[in-house]
Amino acid sequence: MDLILWRHAEAFELRELTDDLDRALTPKGERQAQRMATWLNRQLPAGTRVLASPARRAQQTAAALERRVKTVAALAPEGTVEGLLAAARWPDAREPVLVIGHQPTLGLAAAYLLSGQAQPWPVRKGAFVWVRAREREGITQVVLHAALGVDLL
Repeated sequence: MDLILWRHAEAFELRELTDDLDRALTPKGERQAQRMATWLNRQLPAGTRVLASPARRAQQTAAALERRVKTVAALAPEGTVEGLLAAARWPDAREPVLVIGHQPTLGLAAAYLLSGQAQPWPVRKGAFVWVRAREREGITQVVLHAALGVDLL
């Protein structure tokens, strides 16, 4: 199974809003989301399941893909690694899963999957970490398939 953890692009600060879920992408964030979505669309299989946080900035990032997106409450900013992995059906899903969410949950999930410990690994705005579960000699292994920041596109 492939699991792609994509952090939402740059968003406005919380200063003028009372609800963190209402934060929108900045113009720079809109460009970041579009650039990364273009790259991802060339790489992702057609059957990739796309899950996104209900936060406006994650929904806007997801919209750049122009694919069907399922909004999942467990992916909200206060979500947990356990909630993220359950939503993605890790490692048993038959199709690749792209999760659009937030820090620190994405970094914690990447660290947990790759090292066995949920550590606060940073994932930059607009960047993704792509991991793959594979079976070797009856043992499930997790390998880093790709990691890319939008500044490298």
